[in-house]
Amino acid sequence: MNLRYKWTPFLAYGQRLELKKNTVVYRQGEDGKGFYYLDQGSVKISTLSSNGFERVIDYVPVGTLLGEHGACRGTYLTTAITTAPTILYYFSDEALTRVCQDHPEAALLFSHSHIYKVRLLAEIIAYMDCSVEQQMAHFLLKLVDIHGKETIPIDQASLARYIGTSRITVNKVMQKWRKQGLIRCGNSIIYVLDTSRLKKLLPCTENECLNNQRSRRGHI
Repeated sequence: MNLRYKWTPFLAYGQRLELKKNTVVYRQGEDGKGFYYLDQGSVKISTLSSNGFERVIDYVPVGTLLGEHGACRGTYLTTAITTAPTILYYFSDEALTRVCQDHPEAALLFSHSHIYKVRLLAEIIAYMDCSVEQQMAHFLLKLVDIHGKETIPIDQASLARYIGTSRITVNKVMQKWRKQGLIRCGNSIIYVLDTSRLKKLLPCTENECLNNQRSRRGHI
C-alpha cells in the first residue's frame, strides 16, 4: 500500500515546524510526545545498539509519517535527525484523536504506516547476517521502492552507516557495481541503472537471512 501523501488532508490538525539541518526531532528511548509528517526536506532514521554503535536504517520520503511509535504515550524506538532544512507537522495524541474522530479513515492509514515501520525494523534485523553486498542491494532496492524512482539521494558514508561497515568496504562494492553497469554515482546521489540484476544479488530471502542469524546464535 502506497502511503505517500495520504496524510496530507489532515495537516490542518498538526503544528507546522520549520527545522534547520542536523536538528534532532526525537531520540531513541525517549517517552513519546506524538508523531510527525514530513512536508519538505529530509530526515534520517537511526538506531543505537547496546554497544553505542549508530546504524542508519531509513531516509524518510517526503509525504510520509515518522515517529508513529511515539504516539499514544509510546517510546521512540529510533532517532530522527534532519539532514537538510525541513518542514514537519507535529501531531500530539490529542490531535490524532481529533483527526480520527473527524476522519475515521485516518485511523487505518496511521495503523498501516505504523505496521510498515515495524516491518522495516524486522527486515533490518533479518539482513544483518547477510553479506555486505546483499545488504547494500537490499537497502538500495528498498529506497527505490520507497521513493518510486531509481535516483537515490544518499552518499557512501550514509550507506556505510546503514550497513554497519566502513566507507572503504562500501566503495569497493560500488566500484564493482559501476563496472558492471548496475549503478552510477553523482554528488551524494546513487542512480540505480538495473534493478533486475541488483535483485539477483539477493540469494538470501528475509526468512533465510533470519534463519542464518538464528543458526549463528545457536553456535555461540
